[in-house]
Amino acid sequence: MTPIGLFMQAGLVGKAVIIVLLVMSIWCWVLILEGWVGLIRLRSAVRRLHNGGRNHISPLLLPIIEAGETARRIQVPMETAGEKRQRIGEAMRRAAQVLLGRLDRGLPSLAVISSVAPFIGLFGTVWGIMTSFASIADANDTSLAVVAPGIAEALAATAIGLAAAIPASMGYNRLSSAIGRVAQSLDHVIEDQAVALMVRSAPVHELHREREPRNGHVAAQ
Repeated sequence: MTPIGLFMQAGLVGKAVIIVLLVMSIWCWVLILEGWVGLIRLRSAVRRLHNGGRNHISPLLLPIIEAGETARRIQVPMETAGEKRQRIGEAMRRAAQVLLGRLDRGLPSLAVISSVAPFIGLFGTVWGIMTSFASIADANDTSLAVVAPGIAEALAATAIGLAAAIPASMGYNRLSSAIGRVAQSLDHVIEDQAVALMVRSAPVHELHREREPRNGHVAAQ
């Protein structure tokens, strides 16, 4: 009744089900570990940039800063300071979306594993029970020795299916919520960097260009 013994006693279909579920379980843990490592790196980079400013830019966030610098150097005629800040922020957010897309690329696979693995295990369970009934018919005997291999195969498939689905479901929920939080922190940092880039690109009197007509209009009234 060891795991290897159960696998060796299983039929061809049972072995295929067990192998598929084992591969899904291993792939699930690879995706979870890869996601958490990337999340920890990004969270640390965002924290260093937020606390230390541009002197603590991580190579991970460098494409975002470069996208903002490129947008800052573009001169748009008749563009106000607020419009330029918005344009710089949008360019940096597009670069951030690429970074976040690489971070959460394992989430769809985790969702598939968490939803499909129990049904594959259920298929193995049904097949094992069918094997037990076939053994009873062939041996014309209902003793436990006849039905035990098929029942053991069925229970093993169920257990392995749950072992793959439960970590995948928990990893998907935890990673998706954690990525959402770090994306919000990254958006705040992008807002700060967009303002800093805008200040560097224009004199002070141009930053208040939008307010001057309004103030003059109020004074005229």
